[in-house]
Amino acid sequence: MEQMLTGAIAVGWLLAGLFFFRFWWHTRDRFFLWFALSFWLEAANRVALGLWTGASEHSPFLYGVRVIAYGLILLAVWQKNRPKQ
Repeated sequence: MEQMLTGAIAVGWLLAGLFFFRFWWHTRDRFFLWFALSFWLEAANRVALGLWTGASEHSPFLYGVRVIAYGLILLAVWQKNRPKQ
């Protein structure tokens, strides 16, 4: 049951990434691209968590991937809000 829920969460992250990628495709605004990449990293993280036998949420590698994904969101927000030159 746990693997099924992990797979469902991964599909949700993947679909959210596709949603933002569609907006990037139409606007070419990097904000949406960073969000799409972040969600895809989260999806890959969940797939790795489901396939990796004995892995836990607190594994340093999986936690590091999650930190990078949230860092991409922070980068997107920072780039969007910095002053135009």
